Amino acid sequence: MFNNLNFWEVGALALLALFIFGPERLPKVISDGMRMLRNLRAMARNATDDLSRELGTEVRLEDLHPKTFIRKHLLSEEEERELRRPFDDIYRDVKQASTDTTDYVSRQAQSPTPRYGDTPGYEQRPPGQQPPADGTDGADGRRYDADAT
Repeated sequence: MFNNLNFWEVGALALLALFIFGPERLPKVISDGMRMLRNLRAMARNATDDLSRELGTEVRLEDLHPKTFIRKHLLSEEEERELRRPFDDIYRDVKQASTDTTDYVSRQAQSPTPRYGDTPGYEQRPPGQQPPADGTDGADGRRYDADAT
């Protein structure tokens, strides 16, 4: 019942209950709370037993969630497969796209990174060399723009 509480939290709750109810009334409050919890469990057990008897199948408390209940008791296996088919197709497409992207990234990582001057049509000048005075950038006759570099 206190699975998600640690020792200090349980101790703080007990101390808080002691301050609120006092040492005289605390045992009666605890016994009333336990009695109420037992009654709630008995009511839930009786409800699931009645539902199991009415449906003719074994029903557990977890099966009472509406989605689980419909899937288990109202749909046949073929109908459930038909409902799942579009989602399976989408899942397969997303998985394929993910694989393609991973393959592309790994291929890019293996290929050398292009550097300036490796691109065809662009020649790399040695450091300190100025462009030709006529405004062209070399033998191909393209214009040199000093503001662009």
